[in-house]
Amino acid sequence: MAAVPDPAGVHAGRDPAGVDAGRDPAGVDAGRADAQGYAADWARAVRRLGFVPLSAAETERLLLVHTVRLAQAVRAEPFTARPAEEVGAALVEAHLTEPQALDWTVHALGADFPRRVLAATDRPADVADRMAALQGGLAAGFARALRDRTFSQQERIARSAWQARDEVEQALRDSEARFRAVFTGAAIGIGIADVDGRIVDVNQAFADMLGYSIEELCETNVASLFHADDAVGMWELYQELVEGKHESARVEKRYHRKDGSMVWTDLAVSLIRHDDGRPRYTVAMIEDITQRYELQQRLRFQALHDPLTGLPNRTLFFETLGRVLDGAGTGQRVGVCFLDLDGFKAINDSLGHDLGDQLLVMIGRRLNACVADHGHLVARMGGDEFVILVDGGDDVDDAVAVAEAALSAVAAPVHVGDHQLAVSASVGIVQCPAEETSPSELMKAADTTLYWAKAAGRGQWAVYDPERSARDIARSALVAGLPAALDRGEFVLHYQPIVSLLEGSMLAVEALVRWEHPELGLIGPDRFIGLAEETGLIVRLGEWVLRQACHDAERWWREFPDARLVVSVNLAARQADDPTIVETVADALHTSGLPADLLQLELTESAVMGSADEPLRSLYRLAALGVRLAVDDFGTGYSNLAYLRRLPIHCLKLAGPFVEGIRADNAADHRDERIVDALVRLAHALELWVTAEAVETGEQAERLRALRCDTGQGRFFGAPAPAGVITARLRGDVSV
Repeated sequence: MAAVPDPAGVHAGRDPAGVDAGRDPAGVDAGRADAQGYAADWARAVRRLGFVPLSAAETERLLLVHTVRLAQAVRAEPFTARPAEEVGAALVEAHLTEPQALDWTVHALGADFPRRVLAATDRPADVADRMAALQGGLAAGFARALRDRTFSQQERIARSAWQARDEVEQALRDSEARFRAVFTGAAIGIGIADVDGRIVDVNQAFADMLGYSIEELCETNVASLFHADDAVGMWELYQELVEGKHESARVEKRYHRKDGSMVWTDLAVSLIRHDDGRPRYTVAMIEDITQRYELQQRLRFQALHDPLTGLPNRTLFFETLGRVLDGAGTGQRVGVCFLDLDGFKAINDSLGHDLGDQLLVMIGRRLNACVADHGHLVARMGGDEFVILVDGGDDVDDAVAVAEAALSAVAAPVHVGDHQLAVSASVGIVQCPAEETSPSELMKAADTTLYWAKAAGRGQWAVYDPERSARDIARSALVAGLPAALDRGEFVLHYQPIVSLLEGSMLAVEALVRWEHPELGLIGPDRFIGLAEETGLIVRLGEWVLRQACHDAERWWREFPDARLVVSVNLAARQADDPTIVETVADALHTSGLPADLLQLELTESAVMGSADEPLRSLYRLAALGVRLAVDDFGTGYSNLAYLRRLPIHCLKLAGPFVEGIRADNAADHRDERIVDALVRLAHALELWVTAEAVETGEQAERLRALRCDTGQGRFFGAPAPAGVITARLRGDVSV
């Protein structure tokens, strides 16, 4: 706040009337000190009694000016109270308007002012009357100034209020104009309705969208425009809005056009309330999304249906299956028939993919038609695979009936182009309580069962068997664990003695591989050799068996050179066909140091009786190494004797079934004995050594000896055992 000016020159050496400081015509200088003190007391009282917008120093300087002026007014001739009125107005102008401060000022002016401010020589004779007049004048000036200020403030407030009202009214008019412009010219439909649903106003876009005129819609209730399928839900939503449960809502809904057609809309509804909060109107903004909705539906159809056959695809099938399982009640059953065409690849390869696609379309139509009356879902899973969802049914017979109907539909002759095709299919059937399965588990079981059906032949169906599936899973686990087991060294060799039937001495041992599974224990070859052959791992496994057997045999040869114990190792068909088999055997002999004549390789009839030249050359090259060759399980395959005569074979191992028939309780034992006799004579005629497998009893051994069979192998002579047992037997340990 600006500093108060020097009070009439008091501090500049001039009196308030402008008289030189060296003169004192009215005794001002004599009462000057008292005026300063009076102003200070006045300032303290004013600040104590109310709010003062000035600092203490500024207040004191201001009141000193008024004190001096009042003193001059008392002494002035002729006397007038007008200066006091001006002082009262000045107090108001300085915002010193506290009523208590005014009361103190007037009282002090009459009681203390003459005594403290005016020197005795300067007091007029009528000083009391003059002071009373000054008191009245100050109060009158104060009141008049306060009134004028109040009137001025009221006028400014009124003027501001009128201006604000004009601005509000103008804003309302502008807002109304803008709303009307937006309402009228908007590209989307806008409608206003009351709480009862009666349409109050709509724009032209709304009317055009529904095919009505604005006047017709204003005589309509919104409920009459709802699509029949949505009427209940839409009216409930509208009621929730007008009841104030929601401020707004947005949905995609259908409306009826005047011509009866349907329009899909994106509807946004907002609630307008009275000032007291009661719902008053609803404002709806509607956009025609019919084309977008139809495009979405087409895209969804394409996403959920097979583009070739038009059937549901795997995505829609799994969605439907999931809903069926989630909504199934207690005890409700669900099933699937998983169908795959037999030999479809051959049709594609021979007739071309275009005709193959036509065939798939016709098969899809037939499958859909054969279950249409029952409401079952038919889907194409991909390629030539189809699946039928059997929802419900009392037992598996219902699913079997669906599968047989599907197979019959597929089996009917199909005319594709100029061709008539005979098509068959295989079906895997699964049916179980819905609460006991999931979509993935159900389809996994169906896929497994389909594999069983295809393995059984064309045009077959198979029903899921949990026990068989468990066996298959265990088999798959073994397949998956084979490579790692070989890397971790989990395979071991057991050796079964091959004994001379004439002398009873052990002439050879057959190496038999075992798997020391970390969880299942010791597993025999019947559980994993076939798996190794299917996966191709048999080549690696066979090489490991060969090298380990050569290593053990070399140790026996070095420790028991007189025994000349031969180790016999089985070669799988894949190993025999391997172009590097000769090099592998030669390297195993070289690395172990085993003499070649102490190694015998056993091959099955199917491996040595083929007509391919490469396996035959390999056999001759193996024989050239000095390795003995034996035909295992002789008599169970096809034996071309002329071909057998050309092979560099050293030994025939008679198949176990012939030996097993030589039993005392067997009525046909004489016939089996004659067969064995013929085989032994044949082998000897070809200058081949003969070993009989599966010798279980002493009687069998005696009969084989009588038939001049050379050696025997079986549990009668010793079960397969670790290498240490063979070592102990070579040392003459009779306890093994």
